[in-house]
Amino acid sequence: MCIRGYLQENRVRYEAMLHRPESTASRRAHSVHVPGDQVAKSVLVRADGRFVLAVLPSTHRVDLERLGGVLGAGWVRLATEDELAGIFVDCERGAIPPFGRLYGLETVVDASLAAWAEIVVEANLRHEDLRLRYRDFEAIESPLRARFARPIAPRRVRPMGRRAG
Repeated sequence: MCIRGYLQENRVRYEAMLHRPESTASRRAHSVHVPGDQVAKSVLVRADGRFVLAVLPSTHRVDLERLGGVLGAGWVRLATEDELAGIFVDCERGAIPPFGRLYGLETVVDASLAAWAEIVVEANLRHEDLRLRYRDFEAIESPLRARFARPIAPRRVRPMGRRAG
């Protein structure tokens, strides 16, 4: 299903944001000129044999151990590319919208996203994001809200050595 259609059916107002397809959610944030922790990324995981959609800020990564505790799962792993393609059949490869309910998935959202009045989420296409109110997202998705994400450590820049001479 088209994510825009889903939002319209649920009377959720949104703003479409078109940009170049990017390889990471952090780069998507840069492309749409929005702080990275306001841009949501979706990660499909497999927890004790069931698929769960984890939604978190683009500046963070999933802590699988912590997420396992939240879900009451003995083991959690990231989904494979083939598993993603088999579930998100109406999406461009690499695009994962945060609306697990549309795909028969349980959704868990990192509590840090709730601090924002608006969030930016991915639609069905890698070059389209949607800005919507967080409370609208939570109202139509009814996700489990928990803390399971950890900030991605910034890359350290190696200082350039001085040349003798």
